[in-house]
Formats: sequence, structure tokens, C-alpha cells
Amino acid sequence: MRFFLLILFSFFAVSCKNEAPVNRSVVNNNSAVNITKTVNQPAGKLPEYGYDIVNTYPHDPKAFTQGLVFYNNFFYEGTGGRQSDTFHSSLRKVEVQSGKVVQKVDMDGKYFGEGITIFNDKIYQITWQEKKAFVYDVNDFKILKEFSYFGEGWGITHDAANLIMSDGTQVLRFINPENFQVVRTLVVTDEKGKEIDEINELEYVKGEIWANIWQEGWIARIDPQTGKLVGRIDLEDLAERQMAEDRNADVLNGIAYDEASDRLFVTGKKWRKIFEIKVKPKQ
Repeated sequence: MRFFLLILFSFFAVSCKNEAPVNRSVVNNNSAVNITKTVNQPAGKLPEYGYDIVNTYPHDPKAFTQGLVFYNNFFYEGTGGRQSDTFHSSLRKVEVQSGKVVQKVDMDGKYFGEGITIFNDKIYQITWQEKKAFVYDVNDFKILKEFSYFGEGWGITHDAANLIMSDGTQVLRFINPENFQVVRTLVVTDEKGKEIDEINELEYVKGEIWANIWQEGWIARIDPQTGKLVGRIDLEDLAERQMAEDRNADVLNGIAYDEASDRLFVTGKKWRKIFEIKVKPKQ
């Protein structure tokens, strides 16, 4: 009987060893964005990330941030607001260290400005409900073109070939930058296959689409081929602190990536600071 139990115990020990989920990650700890390659991730388990604050920079607390870009050592920011609001729509160029606005163009008061991106030395700025996109010269902010589109405009970024735009739904549009025609669409889903809507500000980071979700304190990392989430970055406590310290501060919104120096920046609507952060796997 003892011999039989010993054999039975050994069998279960080997089985458990062979079937235990493996969750090994290959992480570059020197990278600000930590693109983690996970091996044999347990089914239904999505990688989650935290952050460390590397630096803080001043930010205009009146800027209702709708889009943020790092380009040639400056921040470029698109802000929202209509004529009747206490905050207004604009496109601005901002010194990183001082937060000083060194160049700015105000939009017509009938437009509510939304996301921006810079592609081939042109700035693309979309509008919320006005179905209008503006293309500016990156140097003098002169309008080069205007495009119309259907639906709402929320966030915008680009990959190597196309613009990528969100409209507040679960769908991302890949858009030809020359004529603003839709090339393809992508439905974003979580690890359970549930569609994720209210996708807001966008940034393209090392082959992934990173997105703010309206009124949420986390960033979604999206596979641009499948639309599936490949990770979540939890910034809930950072957002809550900003809103607790300043009653005028609003939700997390604004992601910018400095590809040359591998730096990541985040902010929110009417926040007093822009944060340079380093993403790290949650313990």
C-alpha cells in the first residue's frame, strides 16, 4: 500500500510540474516603454504594468489636452474647447523644460479641437463633432489642407504608412494621409473578447498603438494587426493625485513618445504637469 501511494504521489508531482503555467518575461529594464515578450502566458491573463516617474515638467493648467506629441525636442499639443467654454481649442508648440508656449494658433471658436499627430513634417489635427481635419505646416502652422470625415474625431496617431484615428467607439480607422480616405478599420477587444469603446488619445509606440480610454486611469496597449489588447498600464493613482491636488484638473489624456531617446510622457486635461515615466511590469 505504501509503495502504491509513493508511486501515485510521484505521478501527481511530475504532472503538476509539467502543467504549471509558465510566465517568463524578457524585459529590457533600460527601456522606458518596456515592450515585454511573454512566453506561455496563462489563458485570459493580460500583462499589467505600473510605472516610475523619471521627470516632471510644467504644463499649462488651462490647456484642455486632446493630443500630445514629442517632435524635434518640443512638445506639440492640441487643446479643446469652444467659444462658450473657459478653455479654448488651439495648436501649440511648447518648450519641454519650461512649459512655455513658443508658438500657437487658435482655432475658430466653432471648432472643438481634438487629437494631433505629426507625419512627414505635417501636423494633422482633428475636431470632435465638426467632422473636419486640418493639416498644418509644422514650421509656421499655416493650414495646408482641410479634410472632411464621417462621425466624431477623438484621437490620432500614425504608423509608417497611415494615420490612425479614434472616434469614441471601439473602432480605429487607418487613414490615407493624402486624401483622408479610410484604408481599413480595426475593432479593439480585451482579453475576453469584449469590445472596448471610448478610445481616446493615441500614440504609436514600438509597433503598438497606445490609447487613453476616456475617464479611465489606464493606457491600453493594442496590437495594430488584430485589435487585441496586449497589455494595460495602470496610471490610476497618478491621475487621482492630479485631480485631488487641483479641482480643475480633469481626466488622464495625453501620451507622447520620444523615439530617439526612448522616453515616454503622459499628462491629462488641465493638469499642471507632464510626467516622464518608465513603464515596468507589475509585481
